[in-house]
Amino acid sequence: MITDHRKKQQLNKARKRKAAARATRQKSQKKELIYQIYTTINHNFPELFNWMRKIEDCRKKTSKYELAAHLTACIAMFLFKTGSRNEYNQKRENQQFKKNYQKLFGLPMPHGDSVHNVVALLDENQLEQLKQQMVKALLARKIFHQNRYRGHWFRIAVDGSGVVNFDQKHCDQCLHKTSKNGKSNYFHTVLEAKLITANGFSISLATEWIENPTGDYDKQDCERKAFKRLATKLKQAFPRLPIVILADGLYPFEGFFAICKANQWAYIITFKTGNLKTVWEDVEALKPLQMDNLRHESRYLPNDKKTEQVYRWVDKVDYHGYQFNWLECRETLIDKEKYARKTTVFVHITDLALSHKNIANTSLTGRLRWKIENEGFNTLKNGGYAMEHKWARKSYLAMKNYFQFMQIAHLINQLMVNSVTFQETYLKGKNHPTLKSIWQDLIAAMAWSNIKLKRLKQIVSTRIQFRFVS
Repeated sequence: MITDHRKKQQLNKARKRKAAARATRQKSQKKELIYQIYTTINHNFPELFNWMRKIEDCRKKTSKYELAAHLTACIAMFLFKTGSRNEYNQKRENQQFKKNYQKLFGLPMPHGDSVHNVVALLDENQLEQLKQQMVKALLARKIFHQNRYRGHWFRIAVDGSGVVNFDQKHCDQCLHKTSKNGKSNYFHTVLEAKLITANGFSISLATEWIENPTGDYDKQDCERKAFKRLATKLKQAFPRLPIVILADGLYPFEGFFAICKANQWAYIITFKTGNLKTVWEDVEALKPLQMDNLRHESRYLPNDKKTEQVYRWVDKVDYHGYQFNWLECRETLIDKEKYARKTTVFVHITDLALSHKNIANTSLTGRLRWKIENEGFNTLKNGGYAMEHKWARKSYLAMKNYFQFMQIAHLINQLMVNSVTFQETYLKGKNHPTLKSIWQDLIAAMAWSNIKLKRLKQIVSTRIQFRFVS
């Protein structure tokens, strides 16, 4: 009996040691998240804080904080996914969080109200340029070059999204809708051009607000009008970037084709039945003359499932002097176990040449447009960035500036999350934590851990290879 009792004691001690070791590893892993953010910023944007210091100081009164401190704080609101200025201020009340913040960014942590006062004065164009400067730094290092379409084109998805709604008129630039019962809804909508990749990136390159002009106007602003302005911004910021525009069924119109031709951009856009009726008539007439433009593919999936794709395309369709190609993918999912078949049809038009070799990838690339909705807007709305939160209830300029800071923080977080190091450390295995819980751990670690300046200096002085998931 004594022997059994000792064995139980030894087993309990062993279990406690394992539990303590596991707790220590988990705590260390949570703290490591802070260093991961620092590594991501320092490696990809070593000049970020200097770039912010070059932004024109818009403040009329002197402040104990330099402008870069306020800009950094606003990025941090979204970097840490605080969800509101109030939540940011609560984090600021924690002295350990505040100390770690200053070590991490090398700047003090100003109050959220002070940050808001600055955001309401900032020139939105300078923030857009800061964001684009960060993207250009990544392009210069060829971070996304292996994800180019056909080894040449960068996939740029264009789409609009609602940002915030009001029951009453927010400002003169508000869009509005009036229901049948006479109630008006006021809202702000934004149009984005985002660089997307198959491995999960959705990075803002240019932003254009869909907004009514000041004063009298005949018609409200719309996405098509805003695209013309967005295209000008995009071309000015990235004049030599090889771009293939991915867009939805709103974009097959003559003005879009003219803009792409003038800017030497390629395009693959969704083509719906109601779009350009004369083009559909030409497609039906040309199909029998191009019967060789056909490809079949099959893929076997787990659980006794299978997909079959039938690709058809028509070359050289003319529309008001613009020539493009029509392609269709008829995809059928077959579930043998349930004796079920589901067919989905995807149709696109493109000015790029089509062949048996590239038709499947062209169709897939056109369908990648959804990433601006999922990895882009959906993440910003539901992934902790609180895109639809009323960050600025009165100032329209502040609202637009918060949106730009959100894009910058989202860019940094994407670079961290899509890195091989992060994926293998935190998202490996069946029961890995969610990104939401990981960010909760990150915030908690900022509040209880003690960041070592020696480790931060070591990160700066050590050259690393920053690899991303494929």
